Amino acid sequence: MYLLISLNFVGWQFWLAALIFFIIIEVVTVSLVSTWFMIGALAALILDLAGASIAVQIIVFFIVSTVSLLVFLFVIKPKFNKKTEQIEKTNADRIVGQEGIVLLEINPLANTGQIRVKGQVWSAGSYDDLIITEDTLVIVQEIKGVKAIVVPQSEAVSTD
Repeated sequence: MYLLISLNFVGWQFWLAALIFFIIIEVVTVSLVSTWFMIGALAALILDLAGASIAVQIIVFFIVSTVSLLVFLFVIKPKFNKKTEQIEKTNADRIVGQEGIVLLEINPLANTGQIRVKGQVWSAGSYDDLIITEDTLVIVQEIKGVKAIVVPQSEAVSTD
C-alpha cells in the first residue's frame, strides 16, 4: 500500500480503479471470471469511504469475493442447470402412450390413416406395414414427424 500512497493514490481511487478494471475484464470475457472481484472491490470501496482501515478493506475484499464465488457455485449455478435440464413436453410428446381410435383406416402402403387421441386428430401410421381398420382402439407408440405411430390396443397389451 506504500507504493499506492507514494503514487498519490487514495484508497477509494484504488478500489474504484480496481472495480472498473474488473468490470472491463467481465465485459470483454463474458465468462463470469471477475464478477466476484467486482463485488469485493465495491465492498472495499464502500468501507474506504466509511473510513475503515486499509487492512480491513483488504480482508473484506478477499472475504466478500470468496463468499460471492461460493454463493454462485453452490446456490445460483445449480438453479441455472435445472432450468436447462427441464424439457417441456410438446403436444406430440403428451400423446405417446395414450389410447386413440382409428378414424380413417391406417394403410402404410397407401399412406393413409387418421386417429383421434385426447380430442385431437392426428395423421397415423403403423409398424411393419400393418393395416388397422376404422374404429379400432390403438395405443400411440411414438411420433415420427407429424405422424403418430400406433399399434392396436390388443397388441400393445400383450407385449407389456
